[in-house]
Amino acid sequence: MSRERILITGGASGIGDAIAQRCIKDGFEPVIIDRIGDGLIADLSNVKATAQALEQALAGGPITRLVNNVGMVCPNSAQEQSLEELEQVWALNLRCSLQCMQALLPGMKEAGFGRILNMSSRAALGKELRSAYAATKAGLLGMTRVWSLELGRFGITANAIGPGPIRTELFERANPPDSPRTQAIIDSIPVKRLGMPDDIAQAAAFFLDARSGFVTGQVLYVCGGMTVGLAGV
Repeated sequence: MSRERILITGGASGIGDAIAQRCIKDGFEPVIIDRIGDGLIADLSNVKATAQALEQALAGGPITRLVNNVGMVCPNSAQEQSLEELEQVWALNLRCSLQCMQALLPGMKEAGFGRILNMSSRAALGKELRSAYAATKAGLLGMTRVWSLELGRFGITANAIGPGPIRTELFERANPPDSPRTQAIIDSIPVKRLGMPDDIAQAAAFFLDARSGFVTGQVLYVCGGMTVGLAGV
């Protein structure tokens, strides 16, 4: 019996890889699209490359679970954030997510079932040096809510995870381990540690589960308590 497939963008490393490994343990077959690794290789910031990769992914049949995980940061001050950086971050963090959803949606509708998980960020609530990043991650939350309203009647849920500081290569490039700023981040976390990719994979497993069909349009901040007092009740 073939395993159900799950499409994970940016699933070759970090949080995406942790989710992929968890999916394997849960009996699913991850289909990875990334610039590196053993899956489908594509530059997801490029519209045509994304379309080609999605066509390859769907060649084996419909995919009814999607994790929009791929992303980039481009940290910079509000004054110095370039329009080129904004366009790059928008293309990868936001446009790619919409494109992937639209490609998989016909199969989900036909199956009467779907699970869409968007990887947002605690930065959507505001964070210094993250104008482009925070804008796109907040945009993902808006799209998540719209998709949940439009797609629920088809048995499709759309939810989001807002990771706090997670020890990944992407995080450490923007926050060097020996930086006073990084230590200040750790000190501000109520549980007094950085999160690990497996912490996010645990939350993802819940949203992707077939038994989670009455939860949609939600964002779960997996942040060690950092959003207490910041996010709305």
